[in-house]
Amino acid sequence: MSDSFEVVAEARTDAGKGASRRLRRTGRVPAIVYGARQEPEMISVRHNELIQHLEQESFYSHILNLKVGDKTSSVVLKDLQRHPAKPFILHVDFQRVTMDEKIRMVVPLHFLNEGKAKGVKAGGVVSHNLNEIEVSCLPKDLPEFIDLDVIDLDIGDIVHLSEVVLPAGVELAHAPDPDVPVIIIHGAHGGSGEEAAGEEAAEGEESEV
Repeated sequence: MSDSFEVVAEARTDAGKGASRRLRRTGRVPAIVYGARQEPEMISVRHNELIQHLEQESFYSHILNLKVGDKTSSVVLKDLQRHPAKPFILHVDFQRVTMDEKIRMVVPLHFLNEGKAKGVKAGGVVSHNLNEIEVSCLPKDLPEFIDLDVIDLDIGDIVHLSEVVLPAGVELAHAPDPDVPVIIIHGAHGGSGEEAAGEEAAEGEESEV
């Protein structure tokens, strides 16, 4: 994990919708931090600072340094509530982590060499069924993303969830269907499937004659 993020927060005592609205009018976002067998703590963070962090993909799957007063905790971002119509963050949930306990996190997939894949060069089209997966690991092993090289995939090839190679110390958090497709290379529209159907129809006409 090459990036390092520090989130500066302030403790808050007022709860409820009215208190949250007042807080947002001052340019701050109500938040909560919980976990590690400690009591949940109500905090707030600067909206502009949070927006800058959220522009970086790695912020979503990274161990963050949350500073509240003179205390710093290791946390991960667990939930984010956005305004449905405006570019505002309404609420944030952070979870404390300890280095000796596994955590579950959603991690993005990075698909490498899509444009160079055998099936794409042959006229196929890439279809993503999953763009992220949930993993379980110790905090020190948490990947910012997982690479999946598709250069050898041909038309009709499928990579299933169970076939994704995970970094050392990382496992799928849950896999109710390990055969769910992650990525597929389809034939181009009007390609081999329709051609085969046309050939079968032609053969049928010849046999009738």
